[in-house]
Amino acid sequence: MPANRPLSRYAPDQGLTTRMVTTMFLIGLLYVVFVGTLLAILRSSWPIILLIAGAVFIAQFWFSDRIAAFSMGAREVTPEQAPELHGAVDRICALADMPKPRVAIAQSDVPNAFATGRNEKTALVCATTGLLRRLEPEELEGVLAHELSHVAHRDVAVMTIASFLGVLAGVMTRIALWGGFSRADSGRDPNTAIAMILIPVVSAVVYAISFLLTRVLSRYRELSADRAAALLTGRPSALASALTKVTGEMARIPTEDLRKAEPYNAFWFAPAFSSKESLARLFSSHPTLEQRLDQLAKISAQLARP
Repeated sequence: MPANRPLSRYAPDQGLTTRMVTTMFLIGLLYVVFVGTLLAILRSSWPIILLIAGAVFIAQFWFSDRIAAFSMGAREVTPEQAPELHGAVDRICALADMPKPRVAIAQSDVPNAFATGRNEKTALVCATTGLLRRLEPEELEGVLAHELSHVAHRDVAVMTIASFLGVLAGVMTRIALWGGFSRADSGRDPNTAIAMILIPVVSAVVYAISFLLTRVLSRYRELSADRAAALLTGRPSALASALTKVTGEMARIPTEDLRKAEPYNAFWFAPAFSSKESLARLFSSHPTLEQRLDQLAKISAQLARP
C-alpha cells in the first residue's frame, strides 16, 4: 500500500483537521493545568493525584468510546439479525473504500444514529430502531455515510475523548476532596478551607472551557460530515430528506425519551431536545437545520452543473 494513499474516498477537510488538532492541543493543555492546580493545592497528596490522573486518562483514551456506546444502548448485531442495516453499511464502505465497522442497533424510538471508535479498527456505527423504521433506503444510506465520515476523518475519536474531560474534572475533584483532607482538618486549617473552595471552582472552569471547545468543533464537524457524505454518495437530496424527516419526527417523541438522548447530542446525527427552552439549544452541538439544508442545496446545485 503506498504511504501516501488516502484513508478513504471521503473528501478531505483541512479545516476540520486544523480544528481537531487545535482542540486536542487546548484540551491537553487544560488537562495539564487542571492536574497541576490540584498538585499545587494538595501538595501532600501528589502521588495519589498523579496516579489517578494517569490511570483515568488511559482509561479515558481506551474505553471512552465503549462507555459512550454502552450509555446510548448500542447492541452489536450480525448480518443475519439486521440484513438491511448491514447491507447499507456494506455499500457505503465499498463506495468509500474503507474497512467495515462493527454495526449496532439501539432500542429507542428517537430516530437517530451515531458512530464511536478511536480508529477504523475499533469503530462502531449504530442506528436506532426509530430511525430504521422511518427512513427510506436512500435516506438511511445518507445518514450512514454521514456517520462513517466521522470515522474516516477521525473526528469521532477527538470528540469522544474531549467530551470526557468535564467528567474527568469532576471525578478528580471528588477524589482530591475525599483524599486530601477531612472536615475536621478544614475547621482547624484556613488553607484547607480555602482549598476546598478553590478545587470545585477550578473544576467548574475546566468543565466550562472544555464544553465550549467541544461545541465549537462539533458544529463544524457536523457540516463537514454532511458535505463529505453528500459528495461521496452523490445524493445530497437524500441526506437533506433524512435530516428534515428526523428533525420533524423529534417533536412527536415522548419527552422522557428525548431527555435520555439529550446528554449525548454531540454524538447523534441530529440533536434531541426535551423542550423548547432547553439550555442545550443555546449551546447546541449541531448547526441549525437551515444551515445544513442550505449547504446540501448548494452541493446539489454544484453536482448538477455540467
